[in-house]
Amino acid sequence: FPGQKNKNPPTAGKRPEFFHPGGRDALQQKEGRQKILQEGTESAQRHLFIKAFVSTGRVDNITMVMGLHPEYLTSFWKTQYLLLRMDGPLPYHKRHYIAIMAAARHQCSYLVGFHMGEFLQMGGDPEWLRGLQYAPQKLRNLNEINKILAHRPWLITKEHIEALLKTGENSWSLAELIQALVLLTHYHSLASFVFGCGINLETDQEGGHVFQPPSPHSCDSSPSSDEGMNTSSFSQGTDAMEEVEVLMERMKLLQECQLEEEEVTPEEMETCFEMEKRESLLVSPSGDIAEHSLPPNVLCFVEDPEFGYKDFTRRGEQTPPTFRAQDYTWEDHGYSLINRLYPDVGQLLDEKFQVVYNLTYNTIAMHSGVDTSMLRRAIWNYVHCVFGIRYDDYDYREVNQLLERSLKIYIKTVACYPEKTTKRMYTHFWRHFKHSEKVHINLLLLEARMQAALLYALRAITRYMT
Repeated sequence: FPGQKNKNPPTAGKRPEFFHPGGRDALQQKEGRQKILQEGTESAQRHLFIKAFVSTGRVDNITMVMGLHPEYLTSFWKTQYLLLRMDGPLPYHKRHYIAIMAAARHQCSYLVGFHMGEFLQMGGDPEWLRGLQYAPQKLRNLNEINKILAHRPWLITKEHIEALLKTGENSWSLAELIQALVLLTHYHSLASFVFGCGINLETDQEGGHVFQPPSPHSCDSSPSSDEGMNTSSFSQGTDAMEEVEVLMERMKLLQECQLEEEEVTPEEMETCFEMEKRESLLVSPSGDIAEHSLPPNVLCFVEDPEFGYKDFTRRGEQTPPTFRAQDYTWEDHGYSLINRLYPDVGQLLDEKFQVVYNLTYNTIAMHSGVDTSMLRRAIWNYVHCVFGIRYDDYDYREVNQLLERSLKIYIKTVACYPEKTTKRMYTHFWRHFKHSEKVHINLLLLEARMQAALLYALRAITRYMT
């Protein structure tokens, strides 16, 4: 279902080495039309990749993977360029140091290593790269809000904001803090994308991989036998086909129910949300995933490494009140606050959220002419649900109907503790879908996660200001 408004099919061009280019393109289209459409998409990709090479001297693997969706990549680049390269309250080298701090919370050595290099190029003090304790106290003061934003954003209060803004030698201005918070949430979410797509270092980096197109066998999205599956490839393919048809049927039934305008009371909607929150407790990676030891060049930027995601709703514990999205919306509150304090970035963030949310080719696996808005909304709202955000006008029964368990496990892992993402998780959901469709899932996760964390942070700032 991913793509953009021009409905071009995703390109099958060369890709960097990452998880699993998942799924045969089973769409049977007229050869001439397909070639024209594919060449149009590839032309857009080439144009973007040339721009990347001219501006940075390389085309990194994140750009290559996002390039499957050129409209989104364009929006992403504009935002990231403004955050890192354009005028703003923070010096350029400190912006990269904040990116390092954010990526380190999720053990993302890919992003940490990249921004260490950028930090030095911008004239940063090499001593700071020995670890957080060698950085100025003003930057170290960000540590608390960095770890909360990364793992439990609902814990942010106006007191956290007040502590950073209080007068003193190491105080932050409100404009500086807004830029820092956007940078932190941007790189927490980008770490989710890196782990979610299994993006590896480039070949010119230590431990990097060469650039390889997928082999015909690697395009089969069914789980392979070396992942503990004893069934034949044929039966796996059949099961994967059935998953697609079941999803199509459920979408059709839900759309028919909406047309019949079945009344769901606000009380019923709230009950469904609470049920979905409780069920999310059971949606987590299996206990056999080994904990990764942090490499020294990442660990040195992390204080309190044991602090991590904790389910918003836990049995036997008093939980924070649900964040009702209608009480503090991005459209009415967050957007205007950012735009007032950090001009232009609010507009670019809003554009990026809208682009990924509306991105569609109107296809699902081998089916074309499909309205996928219901599915995209379910994924977005499920991410917000695991972060404790509820939409009063959304029927959360759709989440259970459209997102099967293996997809929920993948979504929650990538959004909440991306460093635990495995190739097995990636290959075990939507086994007959194209790789570009799985990349779009990760783009939705990136942006939904970033918006959720920003809403909590901006609400705290608003409370501080009032």
